[in-house]
Order: sequence, then C-alpha cells, then structure tokens
Amino acid sequence: MSNISTEKAPSGTKLWLLHLGYLEADQGFFLQGAGAATMSQQAPPNIRRKMVLISALIEHPTQGLILFETGPGEDYPEKWGPPVNDIFARTDYNPDHELEAAVRKTGHDIKDIKAIVMGHLHLDHAGGLEKFRGTNIPIYVHEKELKHAFYSVATKTDLGVYQPKDLVPELNWQAFHGPVFELAQGVLLQHSPGHTPGLSMLQLNLENSGTWLFTTDQYHVHENYENSTPQGWLARDHKAWVRSHQLVKAIARRTDASLVFGHDLETFFKYQHAPHFYN
Repeated sequence: MSNISTEKAPSGTKLWLLHLGYLEADQGFFLQGAGAATMSQQAPPNIRRKMVLISALIEHPTQGLILFETGPGEDYPEKWGPPVNDIFARTDYNPDHELEAAVRKTGHDIKDIKAIVMGHLHLDHAGGLEKFRGTNIPIYVHEKELKHAFYSVATKTDLGVYQPKDLVPELNWQAFHGPVFELAQGVLLQHSPGHTPGLSMLQLNLENSGTWLFTTDQYHVHENYENSTPQGWLARDHKAWVRSHQLVKAIARRTDASLVFGHDLETFFKYQHAPHFYN
C-alpha cells in the first residue's frame, strides 16, 4: 500500500476537533536554539509559550466513533507531579476542556467510542486512557511505540514523558506494524518516527473538506514544519525526523491537506472546534 492514499472516507463521515486545554512551557523545548546565549546577547530572555492540548473524534459509517489521542487526563498536574507540572504548567483551566466534556460537545458520550488511535504515548497525549480501563475498547498504536513506552517505564529510563498509569496490560492494546496502516476506509495511520520511535500521524480523507493530517508531536509548533527544523530540547532521532518530515511534505503536496500540529495554538484556532464538525 502506498503511504499516500487519496481514497475518501465513506459519505457521512464526520470529524470534530476537540480542545482539551492549555499548557505553557519555555519555547526552548519546541524550537531549536530558542533562548541560546550568544556573544552579543549572553543573557537572552527565556520566553514561555502557550500551547494547546488537542484530540479529534471521527464518526465513521462502518467503524463507529474513533478517538484520536486522549489528552492529559483528569487532574494531570497532580498526577504528573510538581517537577513536570512546573515545567509544563496547566493554564486557564476550564472544566469544558476535560475529555468527557469535549466529547459531549459532539453530541456523543465517551461510552459511545468504539476505537482509540494513539499517535504516541507521552503523558500529555495518553493520560485520558485511564477512562477506558475495563472497557475492552481497542487501542491502536504502532508496535514500536508500544515497545518503547513499556520499556521506558519498566526500566525507569524515560519516566519524565511516559507514566506507568497510562501503560497497563488491562487496556486492549492493538499494535499495528509497518509504515502505513489502514484502520478504515479513508482513515490511515502513517508511521513517522523521530520524536518517538513509533509516533504515527492520522490521515483522514473526507468527502467535502478534503484531507486532514494530524501530526501529533512530529511538530509541536508550526515553525517546526514551516522552517523544517525539529523540536528543541524535545528532539530525539534527527535523521528519522527528517525522513518523516519529507513524508509529511509529500502528503501535503499531493493532497493539499489541512495540517493540525501537536500543540500549536495559532494553527489549531484557524479551524472550528466541536460542536462544529467537518465532513
């Protein structure tokens, strides 16, 4: 199967963008060289940047409701603990940004969800998985992401970004393999390593609004995409990131996709959010 598929989802497929709140952090985490000292400016200002937490809900005629990523979960500042929450601080809290409330804005209930897709398993994207314990709802994630996340928790080598509470055998994990996985007609998962080994983007080809590409944290902010530069302090595998970036550019060029980046406030608010839907 070609990575770049233009097959449309069935007529009647709907997409809602879900707003799950805000966080704020030093932009050095997201932009290379941000705040770096130079000879001419040896004490540059440390600029903090407001970010958005994002999820998406798809109503598919044959597969039912599909949730893409779950956000940070309830009470995440307390669950993350003081060091992490001090670095990535929640701001402007509103109960409407909780996952269950965001889903209700679409006219559905969280209990109606039939499948979950995880772009990657970092704590700000996988915290909401706690809502699905004991439900047996399938959770689709790339095998490399699942292996890396469980290994990181088991060996305590990356506990800052993965949390044990999000990674439990009781969840109905469904690993997919290879560079591209067709979850349903018009719904594709594109393996895009770099930020994590198993990060995967969601490509959705809609009948009227065209192709949508949810990049999760392949790009935290729009500058990563527009300037072809990976994240700052959060960057991992540079070579893999560059290959994934080339894939995104190819998909965008072929499909004229609407891009939704991992946490970019400016880009997210170009679009309308639930209860508005796209089809």
